[in-house]
Amino acid sequence: MRRFTLPRDIYWGKGSLAELENIEGKRAVLVLGGSSMRRFGFVDKVLNYLKAANIETELIEKVEPDPSVETVMNGAKKMLDFGPDWIIAMGGGSPIDAAKAMWVFYEHPDVKFEDIIQPFSFPALRKKARFLAIPSTSGTATEVTAFSVITDNQKGIKYPLADFNITPDIAIVDPALAETMPPKLTAYTGMDALTHAIEAYVSAMNGPFTDPLAMQAIITVDKYLEASYKGDSHAREQVHYAQCLAGMAFSNALLGITHSLAHKTGPAYSTGHIPHGCANAIYLPYVIAYNAKDKTAAARYTEIARHLGISKSDDQAAVDALCTKLYKCGEKFSIPHTLKEFGVNEEEFLQKLDYLAEAAVNDACTLSNPRKITKEQMRELLKAVYYGTPVDF
Repeated sequence: MRRFTLPRDIYWGKGSLAELENIEGKRAVLVLGGSSMRRFGFVDKVLNYLKAANIETELIEKVEPDPSVETVMNGAKKMLDFGPDWIIAMGGGSPIDAAKAMWVFYEHPDVKFEDIIQPFSFPALRKKARFLAIPSTSGTATEVTAFSVITDNQKGIKYPLADFNITPDIAIVDPALAETMPPKLTAYTGMDALTHAIEAYVSAMNGPFTDPLAMQAIITVDKYLEASYKGDSHAREQVHYAQCLAGMAFSNALLGITHSLAHKTGPAYSTGHIPHGCANAIYLPYVIAYNAKDKTAAARYTEIARHLGISKSDDQAAVDALCTKLYKCGEKFSIPHTLKEFGVNEEEFLQKLDYLAEAAVNDACTLSNPRKITKEQMRELLKAVYYGTPVDF
């Protein structure tokens, strides 16, 4: 038996933020990231809508990119002091992911972070509060997923937390918020969404409920991302919806080793954090080349290629053409092809290679990758990504 879980309600379209006036409750915490939502007036709008709904609201602000365990625990303590019956998170993936994790420790103060790092190990929620998510970026789709990514700064590792309990109750997908994204963020989040959809489509857990969502997301992102990057508002709106479709797909079909690698290497190097969408864009063609050695995966990639207008005589030619298309797509957004081009120091790369290969193999996303991978193979894959060499194993 399989399971397919989504938020109870998804409100979408320009002006859908106003639906906040209609929620029923007494107290809400509003979890935010940096200053952009306040600068563009969305925080005031939310507070006014909640005031109209007679809901008292407390703010938890300045959640950092790649939220830490410490940020989560501090936020949970503020929730315990305030006692909300709604947790509302607005912004990019970071504040929404952080708020999801805060929710767990608000409802279960005795639980430790180590208790929830195993997939689908969360205690039951919704005894104290429900969850509403409002995305401002078009990539993570955390507003509709059972995932939250939290960073342990002491270990330098991102943990993809996974449990259907943290799927939000309500998502408000208002494209007006996405119009605030600068071009580089638009590119990175768009490539994240594309990776979500492709990995969901070829995942070992794919199925009849997730395939149509994943494929439509792939087609839409491919069609509109470049125009969205250039600032076209209609294209920006379409990508915002597409990333949500991709989220519905991967939340139920799960992901693969592109994400395993991005999770473990993103915060690992002293040359600076690799933004998640950028890391996915770098890794994805290499992972496709690796996975396509499996005939079933190759056939799924060929279906993707065909839907994107790539017509080739056999699966291998279609896979090669798909990888080339992804390379060129990255070039349009000034995304490097390799970790070396990104600026990762070779000595440090080699020093951390074994550790990161093992960590990536043990990442939760590896379990649903369409082709099995050993530590040695992951090590070789990382080397291919660093030096830009062919994946022939």
